[in-house]
Amino acid sequence: MSSSNAQKATHSGKDASHLLSIPHEARQPDREPHSYERWLLEKFIRFAGSPPIRFQLWNGDCIEPEHQATRFTLTLNDSKALYALVTDPNLAMGDLYSAGRLDIDGDLTDFLETVYRSVHAARKQWPKWLDNLWKNPNPRSSDLSQAKENIHHHYDLGNDFYKLWLDQAEMQYTCAYYEHPDNTLEQAQLAKLEHVCRKLRLKPGMTVVEAGCGWGGLARYMARHYGVTVRSYNISREQLDYAKAEAERQGLTRQITYVEDDYRNIEGQYDAFVSIGMLEHVGKENYPALSNLIKRSLKPDGMALLHSIGRNRPMLMNAWIEKRIFPGAYPPSIAEFMQICELNDFSVLDVENLRLHYAQTLSHWLENFTRHEDTVTAMYDESFTRAWRFYLAGSIAAFRAGSLQLFQVVFSHGDNNRVPRTRQDLYATPTTPEHS
Repeated sequence: MSSSNAQKATHSGKDASHLLSIPHEARQPDREPHSYERWLLEKFIRFAGSPPIRFQLWNGDCIEPEHQATRFTLTLNDSKALYALVTDPNLAMGDLYSAGRLDIDGDLTDFLETVYRSVHAARKQWPKWLDNLWKNPNPRSSDLSQAKENIHHHYDLGNDFYKLWLDQAEMQYTCAYYEHPDNTLEQAQLAKLEHVCRKLRLKPGMTVVEAGCGWGGLARYMARHYGVTVRSYNISREQLDYAKAEAERQGLTRQITYVEDDYRNIEGQYDAFVSIGMLEHVGKENYPALSNLIKRSLKPDGMALLHSIGRNRPMLMNAWIEKRIFPGAYPPSIAEFMQICELNDFSVLDVENLRLHYAQTLSHWLENFTRHEDTVTAMYDESFTRAWRFYLAGSIAAFRAGSLQLFQVVFSHGDNNRVPRTRQDLYATPTTPEHS
């Protein structure tokens, strides 16, 4: 979707479900559930590991797991919702919840974490045909034209929308770094920027190229605190307009160049290559090209850092997230991540997993989002609000349950000996700013 259409939707206050392509079905007249529908749901519950969930049908009847107390109630508001859920749960649960055809009584995040853990344990006993049925089909491609469409789908919803719930410091839509559990979102996001700069061992006068800059916060932080020159690439005009305005307001335009172009068109050589939260959108079929790009972009003693959502083993993105929220997204396993390094003989210098940091980041985002749900509904509509609530809660649950990881990997040319021998300098002084 184009940014101009996003802006229109932002101010329309009308039905905006087309933004996420959420299907809406007319409610079915009340009728008694058939016996085979009850049997179907009971079978579904067992295949899901019999989680502690009460399933309430559209007529008020309930089906509960055997031999355990329930913690949540899932209500199916029409018969078609039942069939959608049992035949394609990965896609249908998010769609049904967004459309108001499925409701959850109980904390949504805890509910989804319980479901993830239960299904993960149950899958070990599934027959192969059922396991294959559960898997997401291949994600959309990430060629140049498709990549632009995928990015516009998610990031050009309007800056006003993201301002409601992202941090007020640098407006970052990536995992923060919580040096202490009680850090505010703003403190943790600034600490993440500092952590990244330290890992790259930046010094005044260095040059940095950034692939996928979001709203430009990292470039501004690097320029302001480390005296480097940054060239940042992004294909989201909404984000770049904000980034350029902020750089001008902060007097950083001589040090930062924001480029509206795909990362594949990066030119020149730099002391550092950095990408925060973009690898998920690259597509693993494009890893060889990315590896070659980094090789030619890095000076002989340059360092690179990639920060990405990942998996413990190769697995496609959840079908609902891939279709409605992040089209074309693919979170790599650490082995797939390493392919980028191995293809051009890069030496891996540092690997860190910030999984629990991302769970906390998302919790802060969901808190902020929840406070502004009435505003979001006025900007878009109720189904959009419910979809994003489900997305944020589901993401927290996935990181808590270990379904998703967050990798930061630092590497350099294989023959570069001007590399740190220890990680001691990363923690010499606190990364968290004193102010909130």
